Amino acid sequence: MIGPPRLNRRPTALERLLERDRTIVVVGLITVIAISWAYILTGAGMNMTASQMTQMPGPSAAMKMMGPVDWTPGYALLMVVMWWVMMTAMMLPSAAPMILVYAAINRKQQQDGDPIIATGAFVTGYLMTWGGFSLAATGLQWFLQRSALLSAGMASTSALLGGVLLSAAGIWQLTPMKHVCLRYCRTPLHFLSLHWREGRIGAFRMGVGHGAFCLGCCWVLMGLLFYGGVMNLYWIIGLAAFVLLEKLVPAGHRLSLIVGVGLIGWGAALIWAALTPV
Repeated sequence: MIGPPRLNRRPTALERLLERDRTIVVVGLITVIAISWAYILTGAGMNMTASQMTQMPGPSAAMKMMGPVDWTPGYALLMVVMWWVMMTAMMLPSAAPMILVYAAINRKQQQDGDPIIATGAFVTGYLMTWGGFSLAATGLQWFLQRSALLSAGMASTSALLGGVLLSAAGIWQLTPMKHVCLRYCRTPLHFLSLHWREGRIGAFRMGVGHGAFCLGCCWVLMGLLFYGGVMNLYWIIGLAAFVLLEKLVPAGHRLSLIVGVGLIGWGAALIWAALTPV
């Protein structure tokens, strides 16, 4: 029995443009993410690779291998860049669906223009938000190291501080604000329909807005790097993977709640051990 003839429809001009734009955006995102991860893996400008810092057994070993920390303006700038590149490596993969949807919608609305520049402005705005976080994280790192609560290897030296960080992250996972931000991160069309702005400046402002929701979703989780080690690969990769799953898998909200409860229990155990006399 012969079926109906197949229709070999040629793609329209708009469909070809959408495919081209998608390819450019995907290649651009992969390139930026790969460069960011390479910078982190090679030590982010420091005298040790991330793998070597991950394998350091403790604060005393870190001090011997890295030397005392001298917070010069140059070192402070290095730390800001390290945090910013790290946030780019960890957060940009989970923002990729939003960026791709934005690029496609922008192309459809501006068929006679090139949306690649506007998409670049959107990504720039997103990363600028995490740049602000990087400044704050560097300031907190300076304070913790000045207070002898952070080792030269950038890991907590206090069980009590670790417990507080873990508990705070767990509590934030259960708050309504966390889940409002997570909902916007998980539903690109919902965010874009409510916050759409025209032009390149509008694209930049939308990127900042999406970055703000992403920051609201994950900022306390990123603070856990101070517990496990700012350059500890296990923590960097683990947190990046969790953020990706939380935003992309269907059960992301449930996963967020489960992890929140687990972090609270872990933090409470550390606090109890730190406050209980031996």
